[in-house]
Amino acid sequence: MTNRIFLTVLAIMFIAFGFWSITDPVGMTTQLGVEVGGDAGVFEMRGVFGGISLGGAILCLLGAFKDRFTFAALCFVTTYMGGYAIGRAASLIAGDSAPSSSWIFAGLEFVAFVFAAILTARKA
Repeated sequence: MTNRIFLTVLAIMFIAFGFWSITDPVGMTTQLGVEVGGDAGVFEMRGVFGGISLGGAILCLLGAFKDRFTFAALCFVTTYMGGYAIGRAASLIAGDSAPSSSWIFAGLEFVAFVFAAILTARKA
């Protein structure tokens, strides 16, 4: 039941972020303090943040409602959020600065990573 709830909540978050990224990529990046430049900028924001988030949402929903996909969905969340955690740690080490909204995202990503890693280890 914990896996189902966790994956459903993450799917909802991925859907919201993915939809926002696809429908308003410039507004999304502006809210996060990131400037998009060039013709490929918006194209990449839609594909990278929008498309991958919506794809992740589909996998999380499959994992929430179909037992045979649960482990794969948990592995995805662990590696995806873990990748963010590694990147944020590198930013901290490099002395980068970011607005508070970025650190809120970083905190959510880290918590999701830890929780997903624990659930993945229990399912393995």
